[in-house]
Amino acid sequence: MAIEEVDPVTGRKTTGHIWNGIKELDTPVPRGVLLFLIITHLFAALWWILYPTWPLGSTYTRGLIGTGQKQAVERKIIEADASRAPWIEKIETSSFDEIRADAKLMEKVASSGHQLFGDNCAACHGRDGKGGRDFPDLTDDDWLWGGGPEKIVQTMTVGVNTTHSQSRVSQMPAFGTDEMLNRKQVSDVAAYVYSLSNSSTEAADASQIAAGREVFMASCVACHGEDAKGKQDVGAPNLTDGRWIYGGGIERIVQSIHGGRQGHMPTWDERLSPAEIKILALYVNKLGGGQQ
Repeated sequence: MAIEEVDPVTGRKTTGHIWNGIKELDTPVPRGVLLFLIITHLFAALWWILYPTWPLGSTYTRGLIGTGQKQAVERKIIEADASRAPWIEKIETSSFDEIRADAKLMEKVASSGHQLFGDNCAACHGRDGKGGRDFPDLTDDDWLWGGGPEKIVQTMTVGVNTTHSQSRVSQMPAFGTDEMLNRKQVSDVAAYVYSLSNSSTEAADASQIAAGREVFMASCVACHGEDAKGKQDVGAPNLTDGRWIYGGGIERIVQSIHGGRQGHMPTWDERLSPAEIKILALYVNKLGGGQQ
């Protein structure tokens, strides 16, 4: 078969290839497609020249017009900051009482605080602020160091068990591991603590609870107080209200007494601005019931 054979139906030359009796036509690419490809390549070449395009190790080609997505995002951030500046400044210069008395300002606190909380706090405390196992619930109005906005600001600023010079210190001694209490004493005092927030004494008999109270009075009152309601000046929790970070079941209480507990919250003064910390403090305070 000759290469120059012409198809009698279409009048086009054939390529010389035949599949199952079907001859392949030597059909040229449509001019419209060629034009589109040419324009596309010209556009790509022009884009490479005008906009940031090629990576060059630790940098990249900047482009003749010197702009790109990075610059666009930076401009939007600057514009957003400028639009927020008036009410941010008002929050910075106003007292907590003045802010809470301003309904429009509190709307800003609610919307901005929700976003800040989701970005920075939800990983530990949950999107709803209710915490989880080993992380405190911020909605129950039960606070270790106080739930007023000023107290929350201080806690957020210095953190808990951090390297900050004024860090909050949260340390439950390991009474069993460090052999300050023997196994029976740990069991007895756990039964007593359990009984403080549970009317049922199924977990222990009255004699064990009485023995546990003696252990409590000798070893625990310095932090939790004789009434076991805790002391906010040392961050010791109230053991009578049925609200627990590490669990209030008898087994979890035994674990806490035996092995100790040491919570941690990072400092936020380097990540967040003073105004953002203030907004978060107001937001968290409202989650917890608005303690003054």
